[in-house]
Amino acid sequence: MASRRSLFTSIFLTLLLSSAICTERVCAQSEKQTVPPAAQDKKTADKNGSTDKKTADKTTDPPKDTAAEELQQAISSAGSDRAALARNLEAYLGKYPDSPQKVQIYRALVEAHLQLRDTVRAADYAERIVAVSPDDMSITLVAIQLLQRSGDEAGMKRAVEYAGRVVAFVQRTAMDEKSPQMSPEEWKSAKARDRSSVLILRGQLYLKLRDSAAAQKDFETSYATLATPGAAEKLGEVAELNKDLPGAIKQYARAFALADGANNTVTRREIRQKIGNVWRMTHGSEDGLGEYLLHSYDEAIAAAGTSVKKNAGAHEVSEFNLRKAPDGSPYPLASTKGQVVVVSFWATWCGPCRALEPQFERVASQFAADKEISFLEADCDDDESLVAPYLEQVKPRVPVAFADGLDHFLAVNSLPTVVIIDRGGKVSYRAEGLGEDGFERDLTAAARRAMSGDASVPPRATSGP
Repeated sequence: MASRRSLFTSIFLTLLLSSAICTERVCAQSEKQTVPPAAQDKKTADKNGSTDKKTADKTTDPPKDTAAEELQQAISSAGSDRAALARNLEAYLGKYPDSPQKVQIYRALVEAHLQLRDTVRAADYAERIVAVSPDDMSITLVAIQLLQRSGDEAGMKRAVEYAGRVVAFVQRTAMDEKSPQMSPEEWKSAKARDRSSVLILRGQLYLKLRDSAAAQKDFETSYATLATPGAAEKLGEVAELNKDLPGAIKQYARAFALADGANNTVTRREIRQKIGNVWRMTHGSEDGLGEYLLHSYDEAIAAAGTSVKKNAGAHEVSEFNLRKAPDGSPYPLASTKGQVVVVSFWATWCGPCRALEPQFERVASQFAADKEISFLEADCDDDESLVAPYLEQVKPRVPVAFADGLDHFLAVNSLPTVVIIDRGGKVSYRAEGLGEDGFERDLTAAARRAMSGDASVPPRATSGP
């Protein structure tokens, strides 16, 4: 799961496969307009009828544009077949391992293997990019999540190392690197969110490696940096693993209090189940739990402080007045009342969001003619100046608006997150992180069930690790 909101400096995403293809096509077309030097040597030799050894050697060298032509052929011959594209690009790299386009090809292979649901190979190419471009935090986050999903111990240890790089990157970023669109207060807030989120991510890796002490340290540091329900929930889980039931109760209560429950989200419901289980184990019943939660709520809110939020008075999704991205024109959701609404929350810096986008768009295309369901991409960037150039590059086919508090209302604590709101305005489905096998199928099925009013639709499907 990617960190919540921006890495606040201008970190752009994994290059689009389409952009890489376009670049190579232009390159190949440009080079075809001139006669390759080697071909000219051969014509000269044929005309003269003889040549010295040096000239003869030149005639046996491949033309200088051969590699570019072969790359163009590898792309063109694959068409829309991702498996063929992956095979062709891998064969090309086998022949030209030092290609100047190597990093772009790696990025295309990450995306292709993600679409083919081959996590292992996608992780391999993501790590290759990290090795070449260690300061690319977007692809580093992708590599971490893919390795986290694999469950391989050696891969998890590498993921811990990568997460440490991201933590260090966030820590060393200075105020003078912020966008001029951000105030110092916004910059400090974004930096705290980033550090807190990445520490939670690394703590989860430590848990999978059965290093609960290191995990607890990261979760505690995360909570101290920024009091979030995610960090508190993880601290509760560690305490429960260590059989510290009073400690687990305290942390789960904090998580319950801090979670945005304005829409009675499943996240809060799950925390409620956890604290209920531990409370019963400790006290034999749930007597006194309600009073304890109220006290914890008062303490947590007082410690976290309050701030004015956009759409603070909205009580359901259809009451939100968003702004269309990137121009900021009004984008009210009043017309969605009584409809099914499917929202993908993302940010420009979020590599996993970019990897998920094609899957989300393919699902949306299946419902393009249906007026009873709406699809929306909600941008969660703190620095909105990053959005325009990103959209110009990506050109998404789904409407895009700034989240403007909708993310808080629906308790979106990680990116990417996809949420379905049913006709009654309730959350009927939630998926977090990169799409697992069957993500498109599950999202499509959940959307159809929400449209039919089927109450048996699963309330949550976590697509991340």
